Amino acid sequence: MPRPPRPVSHRPGVKPAPSSSAPRRVAKAPPAEPKLILFNKPFDVLTQFSDAEGRATLKDYIDVPGIYPAGRLDRDSEGLLLLTNDGQLQARIADPKHKLAKTYWVQVEGEPSSEQLQRLRDGVELNDGMTLPAEARLLEEPELWPRHPPVRFRKSVPTSWLELVIREGRNRQVRRMTAAVGLPTLRLVRVRIGNWTIEGLDQGQWKEVPARL
Repeated sequence: MPRPPRPVSHRPGVKPAPSSSAPRRVAKAPPAEPKLILFNKPFDVLTQFSDAEGRATLKDYIDVPGIYPAGRLDRDSEGLLLLTNDGQLQARIADPKHKLAKTYWVQVEGEPSSEQLQRLRDGVELNDGMTLPAEARLLEEPELWPRHPPVRFRKSVPTSWLELVIREGRNRQVRRMTAAVGLPTLRLVRVRIGNWTIEGLDQGQWKEVPARL
């Protein structure tokens, strides 16, 4: 008869070799340093890093891995866009419940009356409900970079500039608000979000700032 297998014994103080099937601990990579990028988005640039149709995107201007927009800015709008690699910071910037003030310089068709400005301040009824009260005032024509292509004007209709401050983030909200009071938007430039501004940034330029709200 075959002999039964002898029990394996280990010498005192000598540990058995680890099984090759034992799970290995993989060291976790340290979390990436939080980054916050301020970008002056040009007209006709999509707020994303790729586009199947070959249109201009953020990738054409920013070469920083791992960041994504904190909020949106329409393709036909210009100005300040924030980008970060920090999910919590992104949520605090983009989430409407934080009501982070956003300041826009808006070129409109027509000459705003005091009644139209007051309607913007009080809140405007849109198809998705009443907007929150906004800050609205007339603005001297600001010194801005030329837009490409230029704004198309109607020679017979004057234009004006407004500064509008809102604390919401509805789709195309500023354009819809000005249209609702009879002042169609011709050019829209976001100049400030909270305490961050485009000051010192020409169109297409970006800079990194401390990643804190």
